[in-house]
Amino acid sequence: MTSQENQATNKLSPFKHLTTEQQHLVNQIMTFTVNHLTGNYPAIYTIYGDAGTGKSVVLSHLFNQIQTAARHDQNSPLYGTSNYFVVNHPEILKVYREIAGGIKSLYKKDFDRPTSLINQLSKQNKTIDVAVIDEAHLLLSKPDHYNNFYHDNQLVEIIKRAKVVILVFDQYQVLRMKSLWTPQRLEKITHQYPHQEYHLKHQFRMTASDDLIDWFNHFTDDYELTPLPSDARDHYDFRIYDDAEAMRQAIVKRNQEVGLSRILSTSGYPSTLDGGKHYIVEGKFKMPWDQYNYTVTPWAEIPQTIDEVGSIYTCQGFDLNYSGIILGPPISQIPDTMKLQINLDKYTDSEAFKRRADLTDPDEIIALEKRMIMNSLNVLFKRGVKGTYLYAHDPLLRATLVQLFKEAGLTFNGK
Repeated sequence: MTSQENQATNKLSPFKHLTTEQQHLVNQIMTFTVNHLTGNYPAIYTIYGDAGTGKSVVLSHLFNQIQTAARHDQNSPLYGTSNYFVVNHPEILKVYREIAGGIKSLYKKDFDRPTSLINQLSKQNKTIDVAVIDEAHLLLSKPDHYNNFYHDNQLVEIIKRAKVVILVFDQYQVLRMKSLWTPQRLEKITHQYPHQEYHLKHQFRMTASDDLIDWFNHFTDDYELTPLPSDARDHYDFRIYDDAEAMRQAIVKRNQEVGLSRILSTSGYPSTLDGGKHYIVEGKFKMPWDQYNYTVTPWAEIPQTIDEVGSIYTCQGFDLNYSGIILGPPISQIPDTMKLQINLDKYTDSEAFKRRADLTDPDEIIALEKRMIMNSLNVLFKRGVKGTYLYAHDPLLRATLVQLFKEAGLTFNGK
């Protein structure tokens, strides 16, 4: 693949070809938006979809159409309207702003983090016409002083300040208590207003078989190991390794061949402060966690990050050609069963599980924390377009995965 084809800006471009279903959805939302611009209440359109189902590219096309009408079409009801695209993910925001730099109808200032937009509108005592929200499952659902957000819920605050709100939502990408969302919590807000919704189901990102994607989902949803499908390697490079360093070397080769191939890992590796970096060590494998990315280039597109291990916070929302995934200490296998165990005491993402005043049931809290760990793994599972390689920290889980690979009649030559 060329470097241009690998770029996230190309994959999220509003000029990327849409399927018939996606184009129909864009048209439907445009009609919904125009119909509700002059209503007495805010109106909300929700797009549901798992990772890789094309949610963001639909929003990219949609927002470009909205801003083209707002700025250039004097016959459109949208002409002269004030509209913003919001995403609570700094890496993805960089991509949208870079796209905007080369398109006549889009300005970099059209794209913002939710806290910044809410605080700006509050200070100016202004409202807007349309808010388009990507990755709505990342919106804060409690105050967060670290992010200068002092209200109770970002979605509620955006709805207060807009006539039409269009959002995409994936319950399996909720990763932190401060951004706790379920479909029920979302609908409790959205269903107070005129609303419409659509479910995107076709997997666009991965060339993997439906059976393999179902296996990934069963792993993270049901905490259970099931037989691997015999078609797991059909048109897709799926591998299971018993050596993390061998997996790393294979990912380096894939990166040399087609680019955009990286090692990723769940949390669960305590900081050793070795040379000021946070290292992950698995046998002969030793690599540092990704550092905060201060550049305008997304983490995976920086050549040097082939020597780092990516996390959910740098890869969520992005494509990789090949991903080598380390299942860290929080995920192990219960002996003498095919069940998975979630070890909450080994999860090292201290930000993820901060307490909420509206959660008091200990059993519910534990269930939610386990769900978020598996959600983070589901995010990693859905990154690799051409291939996914797996390695497990837990010796029993690692051995079982290797055995399942063999029992399915799957092999690879190790290259």
